[in-house]
Amino acid sequence: MICHGAPERVWDDHFPDYPTIAQALQVAQAHGLERLDAQLLLLHALNQLPNDRAWLLTHDSNTIDDAALQRLGALVARRKQGEPLAYITGHKEFFGLYLMVDERVLVPRPETETLVEWALELLPRSLGEGWGEGVLDLGTGSGAIALAIKKHRLDVRVTALDLSADALAVARANAQHLQLEVHFWQGSWLAGVAGRFQIIVSNPPYIAAQDRHLQALDHEPLQALVSGADGLDDLRRIITQAPAHLLAGGWLLLEHGYDQAQALRILLQQAGFEQVQSRRDLAGLERCSGGRLAQI
Repeated sequence: MICHGAPERVWDDHFPDYPTIAQALQVAQAHGLERLDAQLLLLHALNQLPNDRAWLLTHDSNTIDDAALQRLGALVARRKQGEPLAYITGHKEFFGLYLMVDERVLVPRPETETLVEWALELLPRSLGEGWGEGVLDLGTGSGAIALAIKKHRLDVRVTALDLSADALAVARANAQHLQLEVHFWQGSWLAGVAGRFQIIVSNPPYIAAQDRHLQALDHEPLQALVSGADGLDDLRRIITQAPAHLLAGGWLLLEHGYDQAQALRILLQQAGFEQVQSRRDLAGLERCSGGRLAQI
């Protein structure tokens, strides 16, 4: 990365002839990037380990060659246009897992970790008899939820389903990379699913078709975001279908919008679920709701 000659003028006139890592980081931030984004993009441009921000600090006086600066400039331009950082770098950390992601799947969000924590909490220490098909993840996308559950409970059978063949390709690649055995199927929610499960989890589309927040999400797959006029179409479908695919006493856990918890609790109660409740994410918002199918 050490320059042996003055580089040609690159994507920003503020660079000196021999820019250092610290100076490149400053210029990237001057283009409107948050410091964390600038650090992660700089690591990516330098082909360093992702999230190793300590490396940047210990090498901040190193100079950078022109090729790396050109790569950084292209990355900064993409980020300024609103492209998610995870799509640019090709990776996202979720529940301690390092997942590959791209425009075929949604970027895993921190609030979804609440759903994983809830599912793991409900799993007994030893399964014993009567656990049916284990855990089913509907609309798996990158496989984040299914793989996080499997990583922490290798003894549990986990099945993941998605309508998108492209999304399943990403999820399977993640499972192979992490060496986790998850059973993947293509399908629309619970239609055609055989067997009964102890836990069904899902982070389905839940944004209303005319929601103003969609404009900020235009890089992500629309079919994984929008669900009818009120955002509840897919959630209603899952809640209606789930009882036929749960064991008695089994749980249905759903992620939803920050303002949809009350509506979800009503829908779950109407479908015959008991112990209906909602969980808050780290921001204090009710982002997950679920209930238990009545014991027979």
